[in-house]
Amino acid sequence: MTIAKLKTLKLDYFGYTKSFFYLMKPRVMSLVIFTCAVGLLIAPEKINFLNAIFSLAAVALGSGAAGALNMWYESDLDSIMTRTCLRPIPSGKLTKNQALIFGILSSITSVIILFIFSNFFAALILTITILFYVFIYTIWLKRKTPQNIVIGGASGALPPIIGWAIATNGIALEPIILFLIIFIWTPSHFWALSLYKSEDYRKAKIPMLPITSGINTTKFNIFLYALILFPVAISPYFLNFSGLIYFFVSAVLSSYYLFISYKLLKEKNSMKEKKLATKLFGYSILYLFLIFTFVLIDKVI
Repeated sequence: MTIAKLKTLKLDYFGYTKSFFYLMKPRVMSLVIFTCAVGLLIAPEKINFLNAIFSLAAVALGSGAAGALNMWYESDLDSIMTRTCLRPIPSGKLTKNQALIFGILSSITSVIILFIFSNFFAALILTITILFYVFIYTIWLKRKTPQNIVIGGASGALPPIIGWAIATNGIALEPIILFLIIFIWTPSHFWALSLYKSEDYRKAKIPMLPITSGINTTKFNIFLYALILFPVAISPYFLNFSGLIYFFVSAVLSSYYLFISYKLLKEKNSMKEKKLATKLFGYSILYLFLIFTFVLIDKVI
């Protein structure tokens, strides 16, 4: 075999592996790992390092499996939308059958690994998370109701509870509050995206709020959820499981979130609306990352 052929095979192999990696929605997966790790690290009971690493890897694999099954089912929509048309299936890098088999096998493997290195309760919640995301959100809700992201967001909010369960084999108020922060944050995050990508959703006939109810209703709902998020985000301080550091940081971050949402609500110029929606979407990612970072920092201090 020539060197040129070896190089071609090497490139094909890495390209193929890369396609499976992107099938797992790595950006979503990184957020899942992070929020799960925070839930694990703030728990009152500790597990050994090896079990923690394998448990987090199992949760990451479970998240990736759910993402792969989502892409398998939505490949027809992904091919229509500019935001998703370069994903592995619509771009022809992987087939639907490959995504389906990979998603199923990865789901089963992730639950087994988590059960072995953690406990039954954590593995059960991971199973519920995967099934909820695939069957309730992807297959049932997404194409049928503008409340798809409100109800379906529950699956993305479960990782801190899984992390806590990995350490404690149970559940408590702390991870439930972290769940609520993500759950209340999710609609405004995705509705901001749907505002500046509304043509994509219209072409794909996905009933996101701007398509079914209009821009003004969407902006009002974004502001409403930002308003609800504020007391939920600062509640750990008043429930006595975080201190003043977290309280001040979360209050400032949530105030700015509310400020951008209010500006978006009042804006009438369509170009400025899209810019503000883009800004809010970007800030919402940073917001959640910093909220969970300071939950952890405050706990350590």
